[in-house]
Amino acid sequence: MSRRAVVVGAGLAGMLAAAVLADAGVAEVVVLDRDELPEGPRQRRGLPQGRHAHLLMTGGLRAMEEIVPGVGKRLLAAGAHEISLSSGVLARSPEGWLRRWRREGPVMLTCTRALVDWTVRAAVLEHPRVEVRRAAAVGLTGSAGRVRGVRVSGPDGEADLHADLVVDASGRGTRIVTWLAGLGLSGVRTRTVDSGLVNASRVYRVPAGAERFPLTIVQADPYVSRPGRSAMVMPVEGDRWLVSCGGTRGGEPPADAEGFLRYTLDLPDPIVGRLISGAEPLTDVHVSRSTSNVRHYLDKAPHWPEGLVVLGDALGTFNPAYGQGMSVAAFGARVLGQELERAGGPDAPGLARRVLRGAARPVDAAWAMAVGQDVLYPGTRGGRAGIADRAVTAYTRRMTRAAAGSFAAASAIWDVTSMRTPPTRMFHPAAVLAALTGSPLPALSGPPLTPAEREVLDGLDRTGA
Repeated sequence: MSRRAVVVGAGLAGMLAAAVLADAGVAEVVVLDRDELPEGPRQRRGLPQGRHAHLLMTGGLRAMEEIVPGVGKRLLAAGAHEISLSSGVLARSPEGWLRRWRREGPVMLTCTRALVDWTVRAAVLEHPRVEVRRAAAVGLTGSAGRVRGVRVSGPDGEADLHADLVVDASGRGTRIVTWLAGLGLSGVRTRTVDSGLVNASRVYRVPAGAERFPLTIVQADPYVSRPGRSAMVMPVEGDRWLVSCGGTRGGEPPADAEGFLRYTLDLPDPIVGRLISGAEPLTDVHVSRSTSNVRHYLDKAPHWPEGLVVLGDALGTFNPAYGQGMSVAAFGARVLGQELERAGGPDAPGLARRVLRGAARPVDAAWAMAVGQDVLYPGTRGGRAGIADRAVTAYTRRMTRAAAGSFAAASAIWDVTSMRTPPTRMFHPAAVLAALTGSPLPALSGPPLTPAEREVLDGLDRTGA
């Protein structure tokens, strides 16, 4: 098959798209990125959220494994951690501390975002049909009926790069709406819901004896008419803790070391601050503000050109606090692979439209989950809670209270948050019964620590909290 595909963006969505295109038999897959990509798992300029916590959920990992077999083993070999949602997490929800269970539950992988991107990129570039070129895509070529390629800007000026299929995976900074307008296609609706979330993160060395301490999170509370404030201690590769704080408009975490610690100690439970007060910091505090939910409703456009697919953050971005972005990118790439297999080639009639509509479904599910909570925070711009939002909120709160002592309720929440099932899982009969029945066990008065974990916490605490 003498075909060429051009992918704009060498992030996770772009490299996964390149993998499925190469596997589908496309003879040449060219990935364009304006950044100089690092040789190893290091932060790069084009990923503003890269320094903050990312969770690779079960559903997303499964989709990635279908596209890049063995990627999970590669990540674990490079130092990623496998965390059980049922037993390996200390979580204080808005309804109180959640129990840990000995029974099996879904798992997630934790590591730096740089390690995920580098591991996937290295695996995909083993395919002889895939290459990465450092270049900036500045527009599309072709017509309103069919895209024929990408206009590329380089040291010698602009040039046109022909393609039978173009995939825009350029991320949060996509210019797809402008590019479409250049082809004569306008009227794409875009919606932004911005809670004003600011992320602040710092890396610490894991203290001796704390290597097996659980992932620890104090979740934001959207139900108290105050800014959301949260913090998490997450194990990553290299015997390090990645500690991320997040605060919505009016509750933003500070960028100085002393303020960062104070912020964690002022949360409803000071456990994160107690842990890091006795740990050695390895970096400064890094702050990022690119956190709004943005949805480009390209799938609703009345006309769509052949030869153009949009995936990942270029289709919809979400508040990163909910850990959905990497999984949604993998789901979209999987849709592209499925449709290529059915169509038999990248230039098949209707392929682009079918991929777009298929990729939009997981985007919409993630959007509903993220925006449904973000609109509850004071000062959120672009949305407000409606009757349906409040009804879902009431049910979710009831389910979370039940999950403190009900394995059935906890399982439903894990299945949805791990993205291995759609949100409708929360309304299965067993889940509804668990929510209505409530927790058969009393509420926990503090984090469910083992004696060894409590000893670690007490030994690290330099705050007297």
